[in-house]
Amino acid sequence: MADSWTFAVARDDLARTTLVDGAVPDLADGEALLRVDRVGLTANNVTYAVLGEAMHYWEFFPPQPRGLDDRWGLPPLWGFAEVVASTVSGVEPGHRVYGYLPPAGHLVVRPDRVDASGFRDASAHRAGLPSPYNSYRSTTGDPAYRAEQEDLLILFRPLFFTSFMLADQVIDEDAYGARSLVLSSASSKTAYATAFELHGRGPRLIGLTSRGNLAFTRSLGCYDEVLSYDEIGALDAVPTVYLDLSGSPATRAALRAHLGDLLVRDIAVGLTQQTPNAGDAGEVFFAPVRIRKRSQDWGRDGLDERFADAWQRFSRVVSGWLDVRVGAGPEALRDAWLEVLAGRTPPRVGHVVQL
Repeated sequence: MADSWTFAVARDDLARTTLVDGAVPDLADGEALLRVDRVGLTANNVTYAVLGEAMHYWEFFPPQPRGLDDRWGLPPLWGFAEVVASTVSGVEPGHRVYGYLPPAGHLVVRPDRVDASGFRDASAHRAGLPSPYNSYRSTTGDPAYRAEQEDLLILFRPLFFTSFMLADQVIDEDAYGARSLVLSSASSKTAYATAFELHGRGPRLIGLTSRGNLAFTRSLGCYDEVLSYDEIGALDAVPTVYLDLSGSPATRAALRAHLGDLLVRDIAVGLTQQTPNAGDAGEVFFAPVRIRKRSQDWGRDGLDERFADAWQRFSRVVSGWLDVRVGAGPEALRDAWLEVLAGRTPPRVGHVVQL
């Protein structure tokens, strides 16, 4: 089998990168080998690296087996991989899976809980890490999968699951009795996917974004109004819910100063440790908590079917909002990483790399 490779970044300087060659690993009993095929690169992946130490994201794909020391880290990516060798029944060569992948040619996994929907990686070093990141979905057992939508799934699936669950909670709570719902970072994928799910189903939706992203955000059509951050004083003085996707203390302070007691809910989206200023919010929305609740309410299959229905509605529209730029090879992955890290990627561009 051909040799493999690994892309890594310096943990103390994410703009310093390396590409190293290595041998394709041999398998032990109970293991399978995935060939990483097609991945996406978004600001979400940069966040994994920024929080690599605090939130243990570096631990998913240790550098040492790949000939690197712990000064280097492998930023996790979402994408598709192919099973190329396996010692595990039910995980057969040729199977295509979606999941959390290293920026590398190959990944050894230890499949557990194998069924038609896929498997979980039970490798010892991942045992204490968040379970949603250890799940690999088989394309043949995933109701949301369409071959022609792979690039959209690569770029949006984990973000859209957060948006889907956030909108579900807001609707379930009857929008907390608010007449307006304000979302910051309105040009971000998570924000506008949430707005898409909520549009026409409750309060007036208002997006806050930078002046440079006003035109793009307004063009989406999923917000009733889009304002720049310095226009917060123009918000109607009505009962309002704030969904904080920016973590900006200045934005929160401006909303509180303008709305006072009319700010009926202030919700930071994400982990407390992961969301700047979350400690000042009234509450924190963490998607896995909502997923667990709805898995109990609807069953896992029921949740998957509802997500698939929502995804199909969204995917029909979002393809017109996004320009997918496809690169090829490890060098293209490095170039995309550096561009996204530097904040040079326009909001309507999504990077996908064929490896």
